[in-house]
Amino acid sequence: MNLGIVAAFGYGILALVGGIIGYIQAKSKVSLMSGSISGLLLLFAGYCQLQGQTWGLTLAAFVTAILVVFFAFRLAKIRKFMPAGLMIIFGMLTLVIILNQIFTPQ
Repeated sequence: MNLGIVAAFGYGILALVGGIIGYIQAKSKVSLMSGSISGLLLLFAGYCQLQGQTWGLTLAAFVTAILVVFFAFRLAKIRKFMPAGLMIIFGMLTLVIILNQIFTPQ
C-alpha cells in the first residue's frame, strides 16, 4: 500500500468523523451529509486505488481539492480555526502526497 492510498483513507476518515461530530455538537445535518459524502468518496477512491484502479487517486485528489477550497472560504468567513483550519492543513498535506504519487513515475 502506497502513501497516497494511506493519505486518502486518513483524510476520508477525518472528513467522515468531522461530519458526525458536527452533527452531534451543532445538530448540523449539512455537516453530516457533506462529511459523509466526501468521506465515503475518499474511502472509495482509496479502495479503488488499492484494487489497482489508477483513477482512484485522481478522484481522491479532486475531492480533497474541493474540500480544501470549501474550508478556505469557510475559514475566511467565520475566522475560527476549528474545524476549517485543521481540515485545510490536513487537506493540503493529503493533496501534496496524492499529487506526488500521481505524478511520480513508478
